[in-house]
Amino acid sequence: MTAAGTLAEAAGPASGPPATGDLVLSAWSAVSPYGAGAAAYGAGIREAASALAALDHDTCPGPYAQAGLVPDFTAAGALGRKGTRTMDRVTALAVSAFGQLLEGCGPALVERPERVALVLGTGSGSVQSIMDFTRDSLTGERPYLVDPARFPNTVMNRAAGQSAIWHGIKGPNTTIAGGWLTGLLVLGYAARLYRGGHCERVLCGAAEEYSTQRAWLEWHAAEGGPRPPLGEGGTAWLLEPAAAAHEAGRTPLARLLGTRFRAYHRPEQAGEALTECVRALLDETGADAARVRFAVPLGADGEEDAVRHALPAGAEPEWIRCRPLLGDTSAAATGFQTAAVLALAGEGRLPDGALALVTGIDRDGTVGCALLGG
Repeated sequence: MTAAGTLAEAAGPASGPPATGDLVLSAWSAVSPYGAGAAAYGAGIREAASALAALDHDTCPGPYAQAGLVPDFTAAGALGRKGTRTMDRVTALAVSAFGQLLEGCGPALVERPERVALVLGTGSGSVQSIMDFTRDSLTGERPYLVDPARFPNTVMNRAAGQSAIWHGIKGPNTTIAGGWLTGLLVLGYAARLYRGGHCERVLCGAAEEYSTQRAWLEWHAAEGGPRPPLGEGGTAWLLEPAAAAHEAGRTPLARLLGTRFRAYHRPEQAGEALTECVRALLDETGADAARVRFAVPLGADGEEDAVRHALPAGAEPEWIRCRPLLGDTSAAATGFQTAAVLALAGEGRLPDGALALVTGIDRDGTVGCALLGG
């Protein structure tokens, strides 16, 4: 275990010299409760439309009355029947999100597949797959009479590995799990992977599935606290040098200026920890706090006040609140927050010099933030 969460990494090609220069997010995609594709997600966020709907407890039993589910999504429907018979939902969401991103960028993006890295954030992989496999080993005639084809779904890095195999990505492959902050941890790790000379660009993403098993785990984990409806989906972004984006004809949507994380010991310390975290990131990057145009919080109690305390007196950015619209998407939450910034940047609402701040407070004792610039 690392301080940030669980991390599993596959070996990649030999490292090159350390890389320098601006890193930008130049393309993105989403499979969300608004539907498949970046356009659907961007429209939903801009309109602040709720994607929550009542759950049919005949097909989705559990303690929640509402959820934000990706409409009509199945692995076979999104990816075809071949190769998807045993694919679980979170893997299909991730493979689909990366597929949309690659389709939009064209085949030239992976002409050198060994120099393209893939970093995916997840919760525990597929909780449903893990529990179903365990149950079958206990209820079957023999513990070993389980379907071996379903065993890979119980491994946390299944979604990342399958995404790389499906799309022919042969560079470093990493799975990161860090609770609600997973999407921010993905950004930070991807930047270090590139800076270390391990790849030429990074496909980043985060994915989470809805299942009855996850619903009950989340319900009990929130004992005594708020229980917002759950959501699901996947996001993907392309992180690459600004020069490479321009050379490929891609317009950078936002610069990744930095990420920062901090721990807290008691719940009442979370807000102060986030304030200090944001201030440290602004100081480290030399950014003008007065130029923060968008603030995209996870939605924890006291989070917005903590961000305000880190900004100049009287500063009031535009707040983009994703959780009330999508539900609690767990490991994909800060990924969807990042995608919201990219959706706004794509329509010119993050001009040169403007900043966007993505923040989160995790219930397990960490806070984090990412700063994006126009």
